[in-house]
Formats: sequence, C-alpha cells, structure tokens
Amino acid sequence: MLGFEKIAGPYSFNQKSENQHNMTNDLQGQEVRKMRNAHLTCGNQVGLELFEFEEPRRTQVPKGEYDGFFHLCLLVDDIEAVANRIEATGGKKTSEMWNTRNGKPYYLQYCEDPFGNILELYNKSTELMYGNKEN
Repeated sequence: MLGFEKIAGPYSFNQKSENQHNMTNDLQGQEVRKMRNAHLTCGNQVGLELFEFEEPRRTQVPKGEYDGFFHLCLLVDDIEAVANRIEATGGKKTSEMWNTRNGKPYYLQYCEDPFGNILELYNKSTELMYGNKEN
C-alpha cells in the first residue's frame, strides 16, 4: 500500500522449536515465544522491518500514552493518493494537507494506520521541506 517491496520473510519464530540460545530471544527478550517478521525496502536504501508478536500479544495502550515511536515519515510521490489508500485499507487521515513553504509545492499530511500508528507523508525530501527556511 505504501510502495515498499518485501525483500525477506515473513519469517516465523516459535521458541519451542529453537535452541535455548537463539538470536530472536537474544534481541527481543526471553518472554517472546512466537512472532513473525519481514524486511522491506523502498528502493532508496531505507529499510523497514515489521514485527508481529503473536505470543505474548502486545496490548494497546490508551490513546495519548507513549508506546514506542511517535510517528514515521514517508516520502511519497502523491500524498493524496497514498492518504486515500491508507483510508481504504482501514487507516484514516488525521490532518489536512499542509504547504510548508509559501510559493513552493512542498506538502505534508498526517494519517494513522489501522493500529493507530501515525504516518506523516511528505512529497519532497526533508532537506527541501525545511532546509534554509526562514521562520
């Protein structure tokens, strides 16, 4: 939906079928018994690793309480089209589209994925959006 390409996985981990000393439990903690993960790329050397913790499952924290990253910003060609795809797949638009530089076609918009994670969409690089900008 966001233009990432899967390059590896999804991998499944089940602690019962692993050696007592294994990479997943070393990296994620001994309490993780079952999980899946996959590696994606968007083709410009940016990677994204997705995790699904199956046992124990993560619980949702109340809105407004910190539970990980604040937001993820993605550079997309067409903000409106991507925001519409996010909505069509269970997410939502949480802001209008904003212009960050008067007289320039530099836009951003906030959305949420179906799990409540905030996705910020830029149509230009951070360097163009904010570099050498006056107050």
